[in-house]
Amino acid sequence: MRLLEQRGLLPVNSTPATGLLPANGPQPAADSADKSLLGQMRSTASDLVVSAMNFIGVRYRRGGNSAAEGFDCSGFTRHVFENSIGLVLPRRAEEQAKAPGLLKINASDLRPGDLVFFNTLRATFSHVGIYIGDGKFIHAPRTGSEVRIEDMRESYWVKRFTGARRVPQINGSELNNNPAP
Repeated sequence: MRLLEQRGLLPVNSTPATGLLPANGPQPAADSADKSLLGQMRSTASDLVVSAMNFIGVRYRRGGNSAAEGFDCSGFTRHVFENSIGLVLPRRAEEQAKAPGLLKINASDLRPGDLVFFNTLRATFSHVGIYIGDGKFIHAPRTGSEVRIEDMRESYWVKRFTGARRVPQINGSELNNNPAP
């Protein structure tokens, strides 16, 4: 998370201090276990985002599945999820949006590591990227381009946003699930 803060992708001080006791003293053991689990989930989401950022600059290639050959949008998300958390997503963006086990979430509830979907080819869920925080996402945009970070608040993306999905085990959704209708 600190790396994301340093790169301006998350607000400064969004990373909780480590090694400090809360102002009201030590917490009960159960609460400490909960915080440890929360810390592990945050770490997993952070690892996934950092893994995705390692591919910034890799060229776009339609049907591409690797850094060596290039990525298309869904090949990129599939590669990152499989190699960082071991989850094999379906191959196409539309299939990823409809994959069983992924939770539908509202744009207002986005967390780093969530999949974000857009209508870029006059078809719902025709493009996918990975939310990294602070209104930004990373993706493989189009032919002639490279994997890069974009701001979802830009009008182009706002008009085309079609939904988001969350993998429960990477950011605690099974503990605090607020699915979109």
